Amino acid sequence: MTETLNTNTHTDIKTPRWFEGFLPAYLRPYAYLARLDRPIGIWLLLLPGWWGIVLASGGIFGMNLKSWSLMLFFGLGAIIMRAAGCVINDLWDRNLDKEVERTKARPLAAGTITVKQAVIFLGILLLAGLLILLTMNRLTIILGILSLPLIVAYPYMKRLTWWPQAFLGITFNFGALMGYTAVTETLSLSCVLLYLAGISWTLGYDTIYAHQDREDDALAGIKSTARLFGNDSPLWVSRFYDGCAVFLVFAVLMQGNGLWGAIVTLMACAHLLWQMTEWKPGEASSSLSIFRSNRNFGLLVLLSIAFA
Repeated sequence: MTETLNTNTHTDIKTPRWFEGFLPAYLRPYAYLARLDRPIGIWLLLLPGWWGIVLASGGIFGMNLKSWSLMLFFGLGAIIMRAAGCVINDLWDRNLDKEVERTKARPLAAGTITVKQAVIFLGILLLAGLLILLTMNRLTIILGILSLPLIVAYPYMKRLTWWPQAFLGITFNFGALMGYTAVTETLSLSCVLLYLAGISWTLGYDTIYAHQDREDDALAGIKSTARLFGNDSPLWVSRFYDGCAVFLVFAVLMQGNGLWGAIVTLMACAHLLWQMTEWKPGEASSSLSIFRSNRNFGLLVLLSIAFA
């Protein structure tokens, strides 16, 4: 028997959260709008950038003060730009979010923040992100600017194509290119392969994430790879994860890290195999749990690159 989703009690906003104790009440809706209660998105945006920095630096033992300062700046940038992306997404989706059980309590959908307030907040975030970007070299600044139209367009993709997860991968993993160029001031085959690995990874984990909303998305007319693949989703996610592993191994090899680098990278990729054995596509809680576990995979990859 095919399992079905139960979204009636499933929401992505839960209280209390860590900021409830010290944030004034009037600021809390902005924290929820920025998804500060759920930092997994920050990790998934940040980690490809850190991969790029560490790969370009030649691993942990090749990192200098510049590399470590870039790690800090990319961390701040990920917090800011993930928040900006969430605001843009919720501005696009404020009416659709009202129709999905998991998202109807989001500040714009629930009316706790007005559109005008969200736009002002977005402007502040984008200005802060620009100030960080301007500390980088010219090529990295160009890449950062090129990513902005993708960030703005992404929320519309779920209305236009069955593959919004692919567009998210293209957008979310620009950090792999930017992290590499921030160190080297040039692009290379190894960082392009790292970028492709990130896209494949995102296709996998965001398909898993989208399984939480398949029924509600169908009613609202929202497209996703979870709906497109249906019961074949585990097969497709496995293919995406296989692609991620292959691209990661070749990125490490092309950077000159040799057989040992390939071995430790494959060891990190064993986490993807674990995900596929544990994931229950018909259970929203399982999809969310496995999706969140990708932070651990990203950290394992970071360690493998650091010590390759």
